[in-house]
Order: sequence, then structure tokens, then C-alpha cells
Amino acid sequence: MWERIISYIPHWQVFMQGFLAFIIPFLIFKLFNGLILEKKKNGKIDMKEYTNQKEADQPFSQETVDPLTGDFNKDFERIKKEIGHNWDAHFREFHIGNTDIRAAIVFLEGLADKMQIEEHILTSIMERFSDISASDLTEKGNIQNLMKNNIPIGDVLEESTMQGTISKVLTGYTALFVDGMPNALLLCTINGKTRNIEEPISEAVVRGPRVGFTERLSDNTALLRQQGENQQLSIIQMAVGERVKKELVIAYMDEIVDPELVEEVKKRIQTIDLDNLLESGYIEQLIEDNFLSPFTQVQNTERPDRVYGALMEGRVAIILDGTPFALIVPVTINMLLQSPEDYYERWFASSLIRLLRYLAAGITLFGPSMYIAFVSFHQGLIPTKLALSMMSTREGVPFPALIEALIMEVAIEILREAGLRLPKPIGPTMGIVGGLVIGEAAVQAGIVSPIMVIVVALTAISSFAIPQYNAGITLRMLRFVAMFFAAIFGLYGVILFFLFLCSHLVKLKSFGVPYVSPTVPYRAGDWKDFMVRMPLMMMKRRPKLLQPKDSVRKGEIRGKENSSHDHQSKR
Repeated sequence: MWERIISYIPHWQVFMQGFLAFIIPFLIFKLFNGLILEKKKNGKIDMKEYTNQKEADQPFSQETVDPLTGDFNKDFERIKKEIGHNWDAHFREFHIGNTDIRAAIVFLEGLADKMQIEEHILTSIMERFSDISASDLTEKGNIQNLMKNNIPIGDVLEESTMQGTISKVLTGYTALFVDGMPNALLLCTINGKTRNIEEPISEAVVRGPRVGFTERLSDNTALLRQQGENQQLSIIQMAVGERVKKELVIAYMDEIVDPELVEEVKKRIQTIDLDNLLESGYIEQLIEDNFLSPFTQVQNTERPDRVYGALMEGRVAIILDGTPFALIVPVTINMLLQSPEDYYERWFASSLIRLLRYLAAGITLFGPSMYIAFVSFHQGLIPTKLALSMMSTREGVPFPALIEALIMEVAIEILREAGLRLPKPIGPTMGIVGGLVIGEAAVQAGIVSPIMVIVVALTAISSFAIPQYNAGITLRMLRFVAMFFAAIFGLYGVILFFLFLCSHLVKLKSFGVPYVSPTVPYRAGDWKDFMVRMPLMMMKRRPKLLQPKDSVRKGEIRGKENSSHDHQSKR
């Protein structure tokens, strides 16, 4: 008996190969981390030198930082000097009413609304002040008050520095300079071109709202407000980018979210030091906990309903101007396999579909590796008839299972990428026809077996069932690692890879929240919305892992209605 048990234990050379295969990358990883930590410790720079360098890198000259002088000629010439070389910069001088008091406006073509400038600014100043004498206007402080109170523009700001004035003009405001007025008035005339609100392309649902975020920040915050009247929704504005300033907002529910989470999000955003942030993906990469992990630790979405649902749980949303993708933190791995539609359908159907996604994720990750392990090492575990069928289909194939799988997987990935980059009318056709032609041609040529084509096709289809695109990319990358493990160690390698993956996920965190929660640490109450989605009347509490200030959901009306109905039935 003992000899039979010992026969199942791999040879010592297998363990030696495994040891060498993992100890070398582990040592390289530790050395790399040690160098980073040493660089951080020894990389302290003189604050005076850092400040001088930051001042040298400013996009504006030192003159723009100085306050406005109140001298019309001097201030107007200074702003002309700074932005007058731009083709889209417009400067218009005129007189106020029938007086000799000079004024000027500065705006950018395309960003500012010309019709609003002509009707609400120029016409108002030239006509409404025609009955006021110059002496009345030049009284101390009277010009500025009259301008602010009589120009029919909703948002009027005062600015005392040249840098602040130029910054607002570059975002679509119109700057108004008046002779004798110490500060400039910034009039909101923003009219940047943007696309209409449309259904999100990357997160399609059968049942649910057909609206998605756009590239304009004001539209996105309005979409959040339109989810329902809620005074607890707080939206804080910040500026990011060293050379190119962009607006960013942090959204959260004031009476639900953990204040420490909000402060941590602010702290990480304030430490971003880049010239320009073109898309929210920059922020996602710069604020995540572990940049070496293949798993995304920040969720991105185009759907306002998904963002609002996350805020009601006690999470924080980050929205950047110029991109339709909002970020949600913190994230757990089960969020990447959930869809907003799970909460719009009845709980039983939603739970089955969610379990189906978990199965699809497992097939995506381990499908080809299990095939390689069984065919190369463990033929005895395959049923006899199926094994004979598989061996007959593999007869004449010149490559081992690993090379066979790599050929097909790489071909599928190339077709997938090509289908995404091609024009929309051609892309889907290219993917379908290309897959059929290449698969059939490979089988006919004897390069791969038909069963391999089936495994790769099932794996590719399963990857499309994952709601989050970046989560699908992660599983597709790790699938190749699992294939190499299976080719070297068989089922032992697949299990070893799974254990390494679990150990990494257990250590991974997103803004201090365990990535695999509520599995580790175990929280029984949070399992009501984990692998299955329980009925809404049973989900009375928010996730404990977020440590919300108000852990109880204010929505037990359904239960009360049922109780009332049961009471009437008994009567």
C-alpha cells in the first residue's frame, strides 16, 4: 500500500525544478522592492531646491503670478503678452455707455459662447450704462458693484491675480477689465462642444437606465444629481496636473462614508505629480495600492447608476473632466463580476446569472491549463471513451499540448485586438470570420486538434461574460501563466498556481480594504451580496468592510407593506 502511495509522489527532480522556477523570480522581486525602498529613504531632496524647481517648471511666467495693478493699460497689455500669440484668443476694447471709461473683454474662440458675450455682456455694458454719468461710475467701489449687479450672467467671479485670470480664460470664462476697477471680473460663458448623453458602450444592460457619462464634468455631476434628490451627496472639486490643469471631483455620501476613506482619497490625489492627466486611467494607476499586481484595485465605469449605488454603500467616486469613465474606490474582487442589472431583476434569476459569471471566470482562467494537464500528464483521469476520442483527434499533431494551446490562444488574442481597432461595421465580421477560417484551417493542416479549438473557443466566449473589461484582461493574462504551470507540473502546477494566486489576493488591498472580502476576513452578513444576490428586503445593512457611519439602509418599506398585507389577510 505504501509503495502505491509513494508512486504517486513526483520525483525529487520535479520539486527541484519547481524550487528553481519560483525562488529566482522571488529573489528578483525582493531585490527590486529593496532598491525601491532604499531609493525612497535616500531620495530626500532639499525643499528649497524642490520649490525652486517647481517654480521653474510653471507654465506661466513670474509676471503672471503678480497681482493685478488696477491700471487698465498695464493689465490689458500684460494679458495680451501672455496669451495674445494664440490664434483663438480674442481681445475687444470698448467704452462703458456714453462715458469715456474704457473696458475690454478677453475670451477664447470655441470655448466661450459668442452669442452670450454679445447679448449679455457687450450689449448690457454699452446700453444699460448709457444713462449713468462717468462721475457716478468712478466713485469709490461703484464701478465694480455696478458691473457685478447689472451684467446678466449667472456666475460672476472676482480675480486679483493675472495667473488666476488666465487660468479661467483658458477654461472658457470671459475676463472683463474696466479702467479704475482694481480686479478683473470673470464671467461664465463656457460653451465647449461635447457629445450627447448616450447609452454606455462598454457596459450594456438589457434592463436599466440608458444613460452614460460624457466628457464634460458638469454633465457628469448633473447625472449624479438626477439620480434623486439627496442633500447628503457631497461633490468636492480639486485641480490636478502640473502644467495642464484639469478639474476633478470627489463624490461621496456625507452621512454614510467613512471620513478616513475620503481623506485618504484626497491625500493620494494631491500627491499626483504629472504634467497632464489625459484620462482617468492615469489617476487609476497612480492611486492604487500595489502597482505590481495584475488585478485592478480601482473600478472604472461609464454608468451613473453604478456610481450612485456604490456611493450608497459608502464608497467614493472620482470623476475627471474630459473622460466618461468614473472611478470607484475601494474595490473588492466580487464587484468586478457584478452588473447593475443584478439588482434590477428578481433575486433568483440574478443569483443564477452571477454564479454563471463565476463559472465563466474559472473557465477563462483555467480552461486551457486543465486541458494541457490532463492531456500531457494525467490521461488516466480522463474517462476511457473520451480519452480514446481525444487521442484519435490528436493523432498527427506535431506539437505538444502547450505549443498547440499557445498557437490558438495567441491567434484568438490577435483577432480580438484586431476586431476592437477596426471600424465598427468591419470589426465583428473580422473576428467571427477570422476565428472560423483560422480554426478550420489549423485543424485541416494538422497543426492543432479539434478538441483544442473547442477549448479555446469556450475560453474566449467565457471571457466575454465578465462585465468589467479590465477584469477580463487580467484573467486573460493569468491564463497564459497557468498554462505554463500546467505544462511543467501538470495538475500539481495548476493547484500550485491557484495557491499562489490566492495568497496574493489575500494580501492585496484597495484603500485599506481586503480585496477578497467578505471571504477573508470572513463576514457572514456581507455574503448576502457576494456570490448570490439575496432578496432586497434581506439586505438591510451596508457592507461592514467599508465601516460606514450609518450601517443600516433606510429602505424597509417593502417588509412593512408585506406585514400589513399579511395582517389584512388574517382578518
